[in-house]
Amino acid sequence: MRKILKKRLGVAGVICIATFCIAFGYVEFFTKGVERLPEKPCAGAVDRDLAVRVLPSSRKAEERGKLTTSSAGLNAFTYWCYVRAGDSLISGEAEAGVLTPGGWQEFERSRSPRTSVSANGIHAFSSRDDPTVAWVYVPCTPPSHVGDRDAAHSLVTEARTLGDTRARGEELRQIVVDFAYQLARHAYEAGECREPREFPVELPRIGTGVSGSDRAVRKERHPWHGTNGSS
Repeated sequence: MRKILKKRLGVAGVICIATFCIAFGYVEFFTKGVERLPEKPCAGAVDRDLAVRVLPSSRKAEERGKLTTSSAGLNAFTYWCYVRAGDSLISGEAEAGVLTPGGWQEFERSRSPRTSVSANGIHAFSSRDDPTVAWVYVPCTPPSHVGDRDAAHSLVTEARTLGDTRARGEELRQIVVDFAYQLARHAYEAGECREPREFPVELPRIGTGVSGSDRAVRKERHPWHGTNGSS
């Protein structure tokens, strides 16, 4: 878990893109830009509108989402997602591991000054000095770790942009936070996290503390909740 929290994407965009291609294998290309991508890229993880708002116009675009699992160690699963237009990219990973709430707060403090929002036990923040990256934290116990003595199982998502972006400043920050949150919400379901949890349609808007759409909380009650071993 420390690896995903501490890593910084200072590498060139082409190296990052190559890494994704190796991880994902076949990628479908769309020759009419981001607007022609599926409505929910990354196998339903995020809204296409986020990519449209943040990525510049391009003749070619591609997207891919993938869940990888591990039977060894504490990192039970990772959900990967990226959307690329030309040489620009918005991407993220949601990784299940072990991180206590105190550990998360310590990590937040290490990124000060920061802007943070929370709802229903879900926490997100972005460094004020860098609107291109954001993190989301939510407690999550994968099925393979039900009954563990360590009660600090978590799902931590990091999202970022690389290359030129259409959005700037606070608008860019909000888009990256929303991308990270939507990816975390999708990964929570895909990875079958055992804790019943209500996910808002969106987190409070940065700097306001209120939802931008004022929509009601959407309940995420998965079939495995309430079964043997759920919490």
